Amino acid sequence: MVLVTAVRDYMNRMLQDISGMKVLILDSQTVSIVSVAYSQSELLQKEVFLVELVDSISISKESMSHLKAVFFLRPTSENIQHLRRQLANPRFGEYHLLFSNMLKDTQIHILADSDEQEVVQQVQEFYADFVAVEPYHFTLNISSNHLYMLPAVVDPSSLQHFSDRVVDGIAAVFLALKRRPVIRYQRTSDIAKRIAQETAKLMYQQESGLFDFRRTEVSPLLLILDRRDDPVTPLLNQWTYQAMVHELICIQDNKVDLRNVGKVPKDQQEVVLSSEQDAFFKTNMYENFGDIGMNIKRMVDDFQQVAKSNQNIQTVEDMAKFVENYPEYRKMHGNVSKHVTLVTEMSKIVEEQKLMLVSETEQELACNGGQGAAFEAVTNLLNNESVSDIDRLRLVMLYALRYEKESPVQLMQLFNKLASRSAKYKPGLVQFLLKQAGIEKRTGDLYGNRDLLNIARNMARGLKGVENVYTQHQPLLFQIMESITKGRLRDVDYPFVGNHFQQGRPQDVIFFIVGGTTYEESRAVALHNASNSGIRFILGGSVILNSKRFLKDLEEAQRIAKSSTNVI
Repeated sequence: MVLVTAVRDYMNRMLQDISGMKVLILDSQTVSIVSVAYSQSELLQKEVFLVELVDSISISKESMSHLKAVFFLRPTSENIQHLRRQLANPRFGEYHLLFSNMLKDTQIHILADSDEQEVVQQVQEFYADFVAVEPYHFTLNISSNHLYMLPAVVDPSSLQHFSDRVVDGIAAVFLALKRRPVIRYQRTSDIAKRIAQETAKLMYQQESGLFDFRRTEVSPLLLILDRRDDPVTPLLNQWTYQAMVHELICIQDNKVDLRNVGKVPKDQQEVVLSSEQDAFFKTNMYENFGDIGMNIKRMVDDFQQVAKSNQNIQTVEDMAKFVENYPEYRKMHGNVSKHVTLVTEMSKIVEEQKLMLVSETEQELACNGGQGAAFEAVTNLLNNESVSDIDRLRLVMLYALRYEKESPVQLMQLFNKLASRSAKYKPGLVQFLLKQAGIEKRTGDLYGNRDLLNIARNMARGLKGVENVYTQHQPLLFQIMESITKGRLRDVDYPFVGNHFQQGRPQDVIFFIVGGTTYEESRAVALHNASNSGIRFILGGSVILNSKRFLKDLEEAQRIAKSSTNVI
């Protein structure tokens, strides 16, 4: 329970030492950090009676001197200014200033100078500067995620801001784990190299004392990767439960917004999907869509049995028992209806958009050779009226990534057909993707056709056949995990920063994917961790992608690249 536990421990320490009625004041980023790790009922148990955002609290003038204010904020200059204004005219009885990362000396001086009325009780750093969505998966929710695709010369200050946020997030993870890593990065990526070097500078020079944990075991490995090394994974339709919900409906901070889904009861308009709080989801989050249907049916049958026994109330004892078990019954009812709603909605989308047909071709493009058959399959789907514009675009992108060098003429034919069939298609987007993530730019063996071992493995799989045609794809990250486990990750492809080399096989490996992770990758990490290989993997990224977000970032980067005079 590594990451979630770390954040929960920080939250416990923040709140339990401050007795009495409290207001918890967060910013737009720490609200996500807290909400995925701590429920509202748990906050109430810690006597937190009000949760507010720092920018809205700055507007209000109402005095609340009976409450103790616990601020948990990122140490940004905007937040320091908010606090300055608060301390100049205090509304609360006490101020406890807690920050999610390292404060600068200048910021501490500003806070000290502002506290003229001496209401500040403490200033502390709690290194929960990442959103721990799962025990082994974290994100930073960076809104300007498209910046990683642009060269530094296009917008140096925004890219610096982006890099700083990533370095802060990575530093917080290692401070929470109380470890200092050896750092490697993907050779072909400028942004991965930059972040790796800036992280090393922070950990080994600027704040070396803070990161010196005097541990004797082998240092963990931090590997910085670039999303563009595997552009295939975020473009694919998904067929396992968690990944599929994110692809078809969208998960944000472990919550799913169902307001746009048919007739949903008021208390089900936003539902929580968390393996920490939902036993059915924990058991089924990585299962195939077909199996989910069967398992939900079983859950509904169990619920009906409970409901039947509740209807059979004949004595006072029965009534007392029903009242005692009612909260559990309500919870069970809410859980059943949540999962039934999600699966019903996804089944509807799959049917309407012909996703099984589309996905079969996607998987063929991602996993198997055969350029002629692939061209024919993509052409047929482009002509199919039931296929949506976004699915047409993804199919052409997947074909282009696979066959960019083999069939330029047929690729042009697909570009032209896409432009004529899809009104929303932005000209040049597929070409921009190839410029960003084409074969010339990639480090890894994405299609398993460069490395002899991978070629042999693919041949074996082809002879054996696959169990499920919709989930045969493995993300590139799976290969990287295998290479690390076997001690075969090549230094030439993933060089070390500085003179800190790995002594022996690491027990902990933290991946950070600049540009974002996917739930397909977090599933691969969780399954690998469950196999007890002796290495624990943790996955983090700037955002959690689905295909819509990946394409939105691509479009935004293309728009800036076009308007910039610098040629990309």
